[in-house]
Amino acid sequence: MTTTTAHPYDPLTAEEIKTAVGVVRASHPQRGAIKFPLVRLDLPDKEQVRAYDPSSPIPRVAFLVVYDPEASAMFEARVDLTDDSLVSFKHLPGLQPPIMIDELMALDEIVKNDPAAVEALARHGVDDLSQVQFDPWSTGTLPIEGVDARRRVIRATAYIRHFTADNGYARPVGNLVFVIDCDTRSVAAISEGDPLPLPPESGNYDPGSVGPLRDDLRPIEITQPEGPSFTVSGNVIEWQRWRLHAHIDVVEGLVISDVSYQDGGRRRPIVHRAGISEMVVPYGDTSDDFYFRNVFDAGEYSLGKTVGSLSLGCDCLGEIRYLDSVLSDESGTPHTITNAICLHEEDYGILWKHWDFRYVEQAEVRRSRRLVVSSIHTIGNYEYGFFWYFYLDGTIQFEAKLTGIVQTRAVAPGEKPAYGTLVAPQLDAPNHQHLFNMRLDMEVDGPRNTVVEVDAVGLPMGPDNPYGNAIVARRTEITNERDGRRMCDPLTSRTWKITNPGVRNRFDEPVAYKLVPFVGPTLLAAPESDLARRAEFARAHLWVTRYSPDELHAAGDYPNQHPGDGIGQWIEQERDLADTDVVLWHTFGTSHLPRPEDWPIMPCDYVGFALKPVGFFDRNPSLDVPPPAGHGAKSCHSAPQQGDRHGE
Repeated sequence: MTTTTAHPYDPLTAEEIKTAVGVVRASHPQRGAIKFPLVRLDLPDKEQVRAYDPSSPIPRVAFLVVYDPEASAMFEARVDLTDDSLVSFKHLPGLQPPIMIDELMALDEIVKNDPAAVEALARHGVDDLSQVQFDPWSTGTLPIEGVDARRRVIRATAYIRHFTADNGYARPVGNLVFVIDCDTRSVAAISEGDPLPLPPESGNYDPGSVGPLRDDLRPIEITQPEGPSFTVSGNVIEWQRWRLHAHIDVVEGLVISDVSYQDGGRRRPIVHRAGISEMVVPYGDTSDDFYFRNVFDAGEYSLGKTVGSLSLGCDCLGEIRYLDSVLSDESGTPHTITNAICLHEEDYGILWKHWDFRYVEQAEVRRSRRLVVSSIHTIGNYEYGFFWYFYLDGTIQFEAKLTGIVQTRAVAPGEKPAYGTLVAPQLDAPNHQHLFNMRLDMEVDGPRNTVVEVDAVGLPMGPDNPYGNAIVARRTEITNERDGRRMCDPLTSRTWKITNPGVRNRFDEPVAYKLVPFVGPTLLAAPESDLARRAEFARAHLWVTRYSPDELHAAGDYPNQHPGDGIGQWIEQERDLADTDVVLWHTFGTSHLPRPEDWPIMPCDYVGFALKPVGFFDRNPSLDVPPPAGHGAKSCHSAPQQGDRHGE
C-alpha cells in the first residue's frame, strides 16, 4: 500500500493497521490464535523527522507486539508499509506483553464458571452472581502460593452492584482474591480470609441519588464569533507562533512532538517529543487483599487504550476542535475513538500589567490566553485528564487532573483503618500514591543541549556580602549519567535549565528553557521492596539520560510480571551528557491520603510542571499582544485606573 502523511509522527491509519496485521498473520499461518497487544508506529529516525519534506515521504514502519497464548510466547514484529513486507519477527522469551482488554472482559465468565470460586463467593455472602463486578489487578513479581511464576496471571477482586449503574466500589467483597490464568482462562488460585459484611451504604452520585440540586448557578457562555485563533492540519496544530504535533499513543496516551516557536524569521525547536513514559499507583495497605495492588498504567495496561470520547459542554467548553484516534484491538482490528483529543483556547487572566501612577491615568495591561490540548483516560475506578497548555509568553505547562472513584476495601463494624480513611460506614479508602514520569526529549534550538541544575542560594556574610543579603544562582552542570539522578529542593527553588551551548542570546549566554518541577513525593515503598525495584524511576524527581531510540519507557518496555528494568539500568552506562542529545525524565505526583470529601466521587486533584524560557528570547516575547477590547467599542486599555476595582 502507498501511504502519505502530513507529518512523520502521524499515528498509523486504519488501513496501515490492517496491512501490518495481515502481513504478520500471512507470514506465520501456523500461529492461528495470535493476538496483538500493541500496534503502533515504529518511530522514524530523529534526523529524518528534522529534515522532513512532504515531497519525499519517510518510509513508514509498523511496530507490533504479538502474543501466542497457546505457546505462551511473545514476539516483536516490524512491517514495512511501503512494500508490505515483514522486516523482523523476534521472540522475547520470559517476557509478558501488557494486559489485554479482552483478558479483562473475560474475568466475569472465568470466575462465575469456576465451582470453587462460586463456593468462595457464597461463603462471603454472594449468591446472586449477576450482581458481581470483577476488577483486574496486575501481579508484579510477588509470589503466589501454588502458582508457577512463569504463568500469565492477573488477580481479580469482587464488588457488588445492586443494579446495572450501581457504584460497585461502595460494596467491596472483603478478604477474597481470585488468581486468573489468562492463557488457560481458568482460576489458578483463590486467596481467602474471614468473610466481612458488605458496607451498608450506597455510593451513587448521579442526580437522582444525591437529592435536590443547586438552582443558583447561572450559565457561563464562551463565544468566539470569529472562530478560534488556531489552525489544524491533520495532527499538526498552529497557534500564536507555536506549532506542534499531537496524537494518542497506545502506551503513552497523549503525546506532543515537534514543538517549535516562530521567533521573527526563525522557527525555533524546543521539544522534540514528550509523553508519559510510565505511571505507577501503589497502595499502602498490607492486608491480604491489598498488598499486591500497584499498577503500571502505561506499561501494564496500555494507557492509550483507555482514552475516551470527549463531549462539548462537559469535558471541553468553548470553541472546540477535536482530533480522533485510531487504535487497534487485540485481534488486530482498527477502531476509531472519536473526539479523543480536545483543542481549544482559554482566557487565563492577566498576562502582564503596570500602572505608572506618577504620570498616566491608565495602566498598560494585556490578557493571557492559552492553547489547551487535552485527553481523558478512564482506568478502572480512576479518571486521568492530561492537559498541555501553551502560553503567549513562550511557557509550556503540563497538568494532570485526577478524579474518579477512590479504591475501597471492606472493614469490620467499628474497625478503624490503620492504612487508610473511613469514607462511609465499614468502607475504607486505603492510602496510595499516583506517580507519573514524563519523558521530555528536549531540543532547545537544536539537538545539542546540556542540562544545568540551578539553585537560588543566600550567601553567608563576608567581605563580598557585608550586609548578608546576597542571593546567587548556583549552577551545577550534569555532564554524565552517573550524576543524572536528581531530587527537588523547594528551599533553593531548584530548577533545571536545558541549555544550548552553541546558540547564544544577545547577552552571550546559552539560550535555554527551564523545567520548573512539581515539588511532590517520590515512591514511599521501602527501597528493598519488590515494588521499588520495579518502579525505580519513581524514586527520584528527575533523571537525565543521553538519547537512545530504544529507551522510551522509564520502567522498561514490558513491566508486566517483570522484576525490574529501565532507567536505573540505563544510567549505569555512564554516558556523556554535555552538549549532546539529552532526555529528561521528570517524576511527579501525589501521595493520596483519602478524605471523606473524596467519596463517592473525587473532586479533581492537580499535579504537573512547566517549561519556561530562560534567555531563549532577548526580551518579553508577548509585548506584541494587543490590548484587550472592553465592552462595546471602548477598550479597557483606556479606562481610568483610579477607582477601578473590577479585578481580572
